Amino acid sequence: RIASLAQTRHPQKVCSAITSKYSEFLPSAQSAEELVSQVDGLSGSIELLRAGIEEQVQRDLNVAVAEFTELKQQLERDTLVLSILKKLQEFDTAIKEYNTALLEKKYVVAAQQLEKARSSLKMLESRKGFELKILKALGTELTVQTQNMLYHLGEEWQKLAVWKLPPSKESSSLESVMHSELHLCTLPSKEEEIAGPPVASVLQAFAVLGELRTKLKIFGQLLLKYILKPLISYPSLQPFTEELSDVVILRFRCEDPNLDHSSPVEVFDKIKFILESLPLELLGKVTLAELLGDMIWEELSDCLIQNCLVNSIPTNSSKLEQYIEVIKSTEEFEKALKNMQFLKGDTTDLLKYARNVNSHFANKKCQDVIVAARNLMTSEIHNTVKITPDSCVALPKLPDPGSGDHLKMQKTSKQLPKEMVNLENETKLSQYTFSLPTCRISSSVEKLMELAYQTLLEATASTDQCCIQLFYSVRNIFQLFYDVVPTYHKENLQKLPQLAAIHHNNCMYIAHHLLTMGHQFRYRLTNILCDGAATFVDLVPGFRRLGMECFLAQMRVQKGEILERLSSARNFSNMDDEDNYSAANKAIRQVLHQLKRLGKVWQDVLPVNIYCKAMGTLLNTALSEIVTRIAALEDISAEDADRLYSLCRIMVEEGPQVFTPLPEEDKNKKYQEEVPVYVQKWMTFKELMIILQANLQEIVDQWADGKGPLAAEFSPAEVKSLIRALFQNTERRAAALAKIK
Repeated sequence: RIASLAQTRHPQKVCSAITSKYSEFLPSAQSAEELVSQVDGLSGSIELLRAGIEEQVQRDLNVAVAEFTELKQQLERDTLVLSILKKLQEFDTAIKEYNTALLEKKYVVAAQQLEKARSSLKMLESRKGFELKILKALGTELTVQTQNMLYHLGEEWQKLAVWKLPPSKESSSLESVMHSELHLCTLPSKEEEIAGPPVASVLQAFAVLGELRTKLKIFGQLLLKYILKPLISYPSLQPFTEELSDVVILRFRCEDPNLDHSSPVEVFDKIKFILESLPLELLGKVTLAELLGDMIWEELSDCLIQNCLVNSIPTNSSKLEQYIEVIKSTEEFEKALKNMQFLKGDTTDLLKYARNVNSHFANKKCQDVIVAARNLMTSEIHNTVKITPDSCVALPKLPDPGSGDHLKMQKTSKQLPKEMVNLENETKLSQYTFSLPTCRISSSVEKLMELAYQTLLEATASTDQCCIQLFYSVRNIFQLFYDVVPTYHKENLQKLPQLAAIHHNNCMYIAHHLLTMGHQFRYRLTNILCDGAATFVDLVPGFRRLGMECFLAQMRVQKGEILERLSSARNFSNMDDEDNYSAANKAIRQVLHQLKRLGKVWQDVLPVNIYCKAMGTLLNTALSEIVTRIAALEDISAEDADRLYSLCRIMVEEGPQVFTPLPEEDKNKKYQEEVPVYVQKWMTFKELMIILQANLQEIVDQWADGKGPLAAEFSPAEVKSLIRALFQNTERRAAALAKIK
C-alpha cells in the first residue's frame, strides 16, 4: 500500500500514512523484545537446573557402580573360596577313602580315589591368584601316597608273577635257559576274594594309575628274553606247565639236543602254548593280550623271521612246493593270535615274509653261494688236483641248443647235392685242440667251478626273477675271486713260486670255462637273459691277465735272484785268483741250484709248454748275464780262459737238467734235448765257449766272413773285443781282426 501511495504524486499523504503505521508497529516491537529477554532468562534457568540435575545423578551413579563392582568382586572371591574349600574337601575325602580302600586291599577303588585327589589338586593348582602354601604339602602327600600304592601293587604283582632266572652272565647258554621258570598265581587268598580276582584287580589298579604299560613292558621283555626267544633259538627246548594248588609253573625240558633248527610249525605251537598259559584277563574294553602284543610283537616277529623262517627257506628250488605248509602254518598262527586278541589289524610282516618265499629263496641262495664261494677262495691254494684234457668237472648235462636249428640243418642237407654239403676237410682237429693242457689247479677252484655250474643249473629251474639273481650271483663269484684271491693270498703269491704257478693255472682254468659257460645255459635261462646278457666272455681277458701278471711278477722275482747271485761272481775277471774263481763257481752253483729247485717246485704243476718257456727264460737270463760279463772283460789270460770255459761247461752240462716238467724222468729227456728252442742265448753261450778254447784261425773260420755260426750269435765288435782280450797284440791278431767285419 505504501508502495502504491509512493507511486502517487501526493508526498504528504504518503508521509502521514507512514507515521500512522509506525505508531501502530512500535508497541508491538517493544513487546516482542521484552518477551525475547524473558525467554532468554528462562532458558538460562533451565540450563542451570539441568546441569545441577546431571551432576547429582552422575555422582549418585558412580557411587552405585562402585558399590556394585565391589559386591561383584566380593561374590567372586566368596565363590572361588567356596570352590577351593570344596576341592580341598574332595581331596581330603579322596585321601581318606583311598586309605580305607588300601587297608581293605581294594586296589581299584584306592587307585580311583588317588586319581580323584590328583584331579582336585590339579584344579587347585590351576587357580591363578590363589597360591596356597598348603598346595605344596598336598602335592607331597599325593606323591607319597601314590608311591605307597605302587609299592603295594608291586608286592602283589611279585606274588602273582614270580621269575626264577639264571645268573645274568650265563643267560645265553642252553643249560642256563633250562633253569628259567615263571610262577603264575591262579587262585586268590581268602582275604582277597571280596576284592575280586587278584590279577584283574592289580592290573586294573596299575591301569588307573597309568603304570600298566610300564609294568607290562618289563614283563614282556622278560618273557621275550627268557621264554619266547630261547624257544625260537634252541629247537631242543620244549615248554611244559606244572599245576599246583594255587600256582602254575612254566618250565623247559630238553628233548633232542642234536637238533640244528626247529620247523616253523613246531615253534608256532610252542609260542601259542606259552601265550595260552598266561592269565590274560580283561581290563575294561582292552585285553591284556592286546596290550602285551602291542609291546612285544614287533620284536617277537623279527626274531621269528631271523631265527626260524630264514632257516626254513629251501636251499633247492625243488623244495619250494613243500614250503606251502609253512605258509599255511604261519597263517594259522596269526589267526590264533588274533583270536586271542594278541594281534590286531591286517597281515603282519611275519606272514608277508613267509608268502614272499620266492624272493627270499633267491636272496638266501645267492647269499649262500657267495659265502660258500668266499670260503673256497680263502682256503689253502696248495691243495691241488690234476687236470688233464680227458678230465672234466662234474658238469650238468648240457642243454639242447634248440631242436629248431637241428631240424633246419637236416632239411637243408636233404635239399642240397651231396658234393655241396660235404665241405669239411678230411684232416680233422684233435679232440684235445681246445682242451686245457695237463696241469694242477687248487681243489678249491675245482669246487668253485662246480658251485658255479650247479648254481646255473638251479637257475634254469627257477622263476624268472630268481633265475636272474642266481645268474648274476655266479658272475659275482668270479668278480669276487678277481678281487679277493690276489689280496687275501698276496704275501704267499709273492714269496712262494709254486703258489704263483698254481694261481696262474687257476685263473687260466676259470677263463677256459668262462668261454663257454654262458653259451651252455643261454637256451635254458629266462628270456631276458637269452637275448645276449647270459655271457661270461667279458670276464675272460681279466682272468687271463690276472694269472699272467701274478706269474710274471714271480718270474721277475726269480730273475732278480739270479742276477743278484751272479753279481757275486766278481765279473768273472782274474779267474787265476783262487778267491775270484771260487766266488764265480759258487755263483754258478747257486744259480743252478735255484733253477733245479724251481724245476722241482713247478714240476707237474705248470702245463709243459708254460714250464719249458718259464725255465728257458730264467736259464736264458743266467746265460745272457754270463755272456755279457765275459764279453766285457778287457784281458783274459790263458788260465782265465780255461777256468771260464770250465765254468761255462758246468752251465752247459747241468743247465738242461733243470728241465723236468714231468715226474717221469725218462719223459723229460725230450725237453732237455730241446733246450735251444726255449733258451734264446744257448747257441750264443756255446759259441762263447768255443771262442774261449779256440785259436785265432779257428775263430776266423767260425766267423766265415760273417756267414758262420759265430756271426749269427755275436756282432763284429763283440768278437773283436773278445779277440783283443784273449790274444796278445801281434800281426796275426791284427790280420784276424781285419777279417772280422
